[in-house]
Amino acid sequence: MKNTKKGQAAMEFLMTYGWAILVVLVAIGALAYFGVLNPSRFLPSSCTIAPGVGCDDHKVSTETAQLLLRNGLGDDLTNVDVSISDCTSDVAANGDDGWTDGTILGGTDGITLTGCSNGNAGDRFKQDVVVTYTAGSGLNHTLTGSLTTKVE
Repeated sequence: MKNTKKGQAAMEFLMTYGWAILVVLVAIGALAYFGVLNPSRFLPSSCTIAPGVGCDDHKVSTETAQLLLRNGLGDDLTNVDVSISDCTSDVAANGDDGWTDGTILGGTDGITLTGCSNGNAGDRFKQDVVVTYTAGSGLNHTLTGSLTTKVE
């Protein structure tokens, strides 16, 4: 009967690398806990509504949200209303306005929703954007999208 030490070598290998992996996991956990690995810091800004309604640009400040929305639905719309939670509608999108196909709602400056509570500058902002309108056929529609960005 041979007396080999293969079992001991394998156990030492597992213990050595097991401790090394444990140290790495603890370090990653500490970085995540203290916010160094906060994924929201690395995510890009986005503004998506629905197919046919383009969000050309956006800007969110502590009390306002400015949107440049383009009508690409192929139809002139009436009774257009754009809303974000905790914001007051812009006069160019408060439920009694028209929106011609291919144009930006509210003109070249877009619409500005005021009275918002968007947090402090540098905070992450994520809210739903709700667009309601009446199509040329007379039917009412509601589109829901999302706006994710940093407060400026």
